[in-house]
Amino acid sequence: MNNQHPELFRRHKLNPILTVAHWPYPANSVFNPGATLLPDGTTLLLCRVEDRRGHSHLCVARSANGVDGWQIDPQPTLLADPEHFPEEVWGIEDPRITYLPELSKYGIVYTAYSRVGPGVALALTEDFDHFERYGMIMAPEDKDAALFPHRIGGEWALIHRPVSAPGAHMWMSYSPDLRHWGSHKLMLEARRGGWWDANKIGLAPPPIETPQGWLVIYHGVRQTSSGCLYRLGLALFDLHTPERCLKRSDEWIFGPEQPYERSGDVDDVVFPCGYTVAPDGDTIHLYYGAADTSIALASGSVRQLLRWLDERGSR
Repeated sequence: MNNQHPELFRRHKLNPILTVAHWPYPANSVFNPGATLLPDGTTLLLCRVEDRRGHSHLCVARSANGVDGWQIDPQPTLLADPEHFPEEVWGIEDPRITYLPELSKYGIVYTAYSRVGPGVALALTEDFDHFERYGMIMAPEDKDAALFPHRIGGEWALIHRPVSAPGAHMWMSYSPDLRHWGSHKLMLEARRGGWWDANKIGLAPPPIETPQGWLVIYHGVRQTSSGCLYRLGLALFDLHTPERCLKRSDEWIFGPEQPYERSGDVDDVVFPCGYTVAPDGDTIHLYYGAADTSIALASGSVRQLLRWLDERGSR
């Protein structure tokens, strides 16, 4: 791309890096993974796997380099448990992982698909083998949620996306204990009209803490005559009052272009739920679902994202 349209994320040449053909048990598709770097440098993806009924569960894949050589759990890692959590009756989806140093645990926020629609659920884990499930923490219809890595103003903070006609916007909520949530605040509205992010937006991966503020990659959904088109934009929020937006991109920065993104179970979708940041503190590896069918990887620079947003973003 030329300087007028800088390439902020570069697709990996091996894309898609994970497909259902890699899976050790039968499934329909694999996509929308949460991601984290383990202490030994291993990349862990918690992948959404859709079975042949159409219900989803979560499965871990590990890689030494975050690109190939994936070691995939031979059985589902985290299944829906409708007997104890009836809100998971139609599966669990789209996990987002945040490490919580205060608890020495990973917080996994995911979508629980209930009979009355999707809601936000939470589980904690130390090892991705054993999970402490909190159940649904935000009632339907609500999804696209992730925790902040530490308390803000003494409380835990959560980004989520409740739906209220005629649009869907991003909200912040706070909790003293991760179970009881309140102090709900609107943080980013979907635009109106012909914008790429009109009417419906949502969080992509968890927020990224930077000296300038919380950098958020979000998705916008454009309704076209041939269906929905999912693309990504940037916004920056105040470190101490994260519901206060400092800057927002007017243009989208990453959208479906390659065949594996344009065609699949759901066409024209790039949907990241996770990222890792390299030891240099700048290189970001974005793991995303492509057309609700496979998992792909794109890499960029946090500093470049901030610089682009500073130059091109609006308040």
